[in-house]
Amino acid sequence: MKAFRRFLARTPFYGVYKSLGHYPDYWYWKLRGEPIRSPHLLKQRTVREYAARYGLRVLVETGTYYGEMVAAMKNRFAEIHSVEFDSALAQRAAKKFSRSPHVHIHGGDSQKLVPELLKGLKEPALFWLDAGYYGWAGLQGDKQRLTSELEAILKDARYQHVILMDDARGLNGQNGSPTVPQLKQRIEAEFPGRSVEVKYDILRITPDALSRA
Repeated sequence: MKAFRRFLARTPFYGVYKSLGHYPDYWYWKLRGEPIRSPHLLKQRTVREYAARYGLRVLVETGTYYGEMVAAMKNRFAEIHSVEFDSALAQRAAKKFSRSPHVHIHGGDSQKLVPELLKGLKEPALFWLDAGYYGWAGLQGDKQRLTSELEAILKDARYQHVILMDDARGLNGQNGSPTVPQLKQRIEAEFPGRSVEVKYDILRITPDALSRA
């Protein structure tokens, strides 16, 4: 089975293969008593929920991977930007979504690209960040990358964005990462009016004053 998955991963059909497993994965997660690692279907529902709650039409993602979140959200958002460091994955995703003009795949370092994307936004956005994408899961990279990106998003004077961060369990104080309490204390102290909580392994940073849809 592992050999088959490795083979599929080299083909254009791997994204479809992974998406077919979302519902079985979700129910298996429920049967196991909802362990800390949340299934992708729950992540999709969370993104939709927060987009609807805050009336957001723009999605910015770091860590495109095989484009599962983009595929699930391409008909929900008017504009999608997804950043992928791995050039092969970025090229694959760009080809996959080439017929969707509102979907933009950006290859490169998100630490450089996220501030540039912020400058081009014309309305508040929902940011979907992946803690595992930032070098805390054995990947190379600047260990301060996530906190610098969070600061860039939170310091945007024009808009109050909503931030969801996947794999919050990676915020454990190891390998250069902050802990959740440290990050919560820092954000709520430096950016008054922001609330920080973790639910289902997803860190949620929301502006209290943002008018909701």
